[in-house]
Amino acid sequence: MKRKAKRYSWAKVLPIYIFVLAWLVCAFIFPMYKMWGLAASLLVSALCCGAAAALLPRYIKEPEPEPEPEKRAEPAAKPLDPETAAVVEEGRAAIKEMGRLYASIQSGEVRSRINELMRISDKIVQDAADDPSDVPEIRRFLDYYLPTVIKLLHAYDRMSGQGIDGDNLSRGMSSIEEMLDTAVDAFKKQLDGLFEDQALDIETDIEVMNRMLEREGLTGEDGQDTIIKAARSGQNQ
Repeated sequence: MKRKAKRYSWAKVLPIYIFVLAWLVCAFIFPMYKMWGLAASLLVSALCCGAAAALLPRYIKEPEPEPEPEKRAEPAAKPLDPETAAVVEEGRAAIKEMGRLYASIQSGEVRSRINELMRISDKIVQDAADDPSDVPEIRRFLDYYLPTVIKLLHAYDRMSGQGIDGDNLSRGMSSIEEMLDTAVDAFKKQLDGLFEDQALDIETDIEVMNRMLEREGLTGEDGQDTIIKAARSGQNQ
């Protein structure tokens, strides 16, 4: 298909080459230093070019377009219940506001903490969509902790924009900076706590599996020999 396309592209410019070639031939036949010689050369070259443009399409077909690869339809996302959707929307709006404050605040250290808070908050909000059973706990996070952090960041942004040094301004900004460190640790614990039930389920599944393996004699060296023998027996069958 690529070769055909390349051949067709050459065919489209071939009349131009024929025009140039005819012009060169006419240069040896007609006196190009006279007006009638130039006119005759131009006429002959144009006729040759027109004839080529008219005849070539009969012999060269335009390549057919390559078929586009079939696109597989992606599975539709599972719709969220109204409460979960509200939590996700509210959380993303709060993270967006933190992003605006990140762009406004000039302190590199504070921006670094805001970036970390946004990263953790995004994971917490995403967990609401992945596991709606965590929504009540995440709702408490959105109702108090996240709005309080945003409120303090607004205060820091306002104070840092005053452009003067003062005891009250310095003390207030320092307090907020210390609070941000505490908030980062608290947000991490909040995210970790959302996986407590899942961790317990994993431990329970592992314990049950170990007991079953023990009962079937599939643990320890003897158990490994049994598994190997069973696998070889299956292959032989």
